[in-house]
This record gives sequence, structure tokens and C-alpha cells, in this order.
Amino acid sequence: MNLVAWAIVACEVLFWVVILAGFTARYIFKRNTLGLIFLVLTPVLDIILLVISGVDLAGGASATTAHALAAVYISVSIVFGKSMIAWADERFRYYVTKQGAQPVKRYGLEHARHYFKGWVKHLLSFVLAAGILYGLIVWIDDPARTEALLSILTVWSVVVGIDLIITVTYFIWPRQVKGSAR
Repeated sequence: MNLVAWAIVACEVLFWVVILAGFTARYIFKRNTLGLIFLVLTPVLDIILLVISGVDLAGGASATTAHALAAVYISVSIVFGKSMIAWADERFRYYVTKQGAQPVKRYGLEHARHYFKGWVKHLLSFVLAAGILYGLIVWIDDPARTEALLSILTVWSVVVGIDLIITVTYFIWPRQVKGSAR
């Protein structure tokens, strides 16, 4: 694996370490400011990954799948970051500290609408990543060095399409409570 691939792995691991440290500081040690400081570090990881990828490409490296995944990682983090932290926060509060309400399981039209909102975020992260990747393609201006960037966009566009089909199916065949009759 190259440096960018390792940076992606490190940033993902550190993302969850920082999140858990923030929740632990906030809920277990009652240090809200320290918890907030940890949570504010999450976008710093994106900046670090962006710098590592940019420096590697500026140094003449050919863009690899890892470079493309770095753009995907950053766009997903920007679009989904707040909701991922809220999701983890709700579960940490309930399952670890035994506070707050149990996380809600959605069914029927409520589940379909929630999944649709997630698909819209998926589409937004795709558009953002596409902008980053096309920006890199224009910046590098060498099709031989940027082939991997375009291939990730092709694969991801298929994934977004499949996710849309799954979203539509939740409206046609709503998710049912286990054990309930249709």
C-alpha cells in the first residue's frame, strides 16, 4: 500500500478514536470543553489527508485508486460527518452511559423518507467528490496519470444508482416491524 492508502486508513481509525475520546470526555468524565475539542479535531483529519494526497500528486506521483478514495473519504466526511457523529453520540449515550432514549428504529414511510434523505446526502457527497476529482484531473492535466481518478467516478456513479434503486424499493415495499403482517 502506498502512503495515501495508509493515510486513509489512519484517518479513518483516528476519526473514530477522536469521536470516542470526545464522547468519553463529555459523558464519562463530564469535561464538555475537552469533549468538544476532540470532536473539532475530526475536520483536521480531512485536511491532513488532503495535504498528504496533494503533496504526493504535486510531487509527480500518478494518481492511484488511493488518491481517488482520499477524495471520496473527504467528501463523505464533509457531507455525512455531522450525522455520523450524531448517530454515534446517540448510541454512546444510550448503550454506554445508559442515558437518553433508545435509538429509534424506523419502519414504513418514516424509514423510506429517512433512507431517501441518506441517499440525497450520498448524491451530494458524490457530486463533491466528482468536483474534487475533476479538479485534480484538470490540475494534473495528464490522462495517463489520472486514469484511476476517473475510474472511481465510474464505479461510484453505479453505486449511487444502485442506492437510488434501493431507496425507491423502500417506498414500494416499506420496511415492516419484524413479526408484523403486511
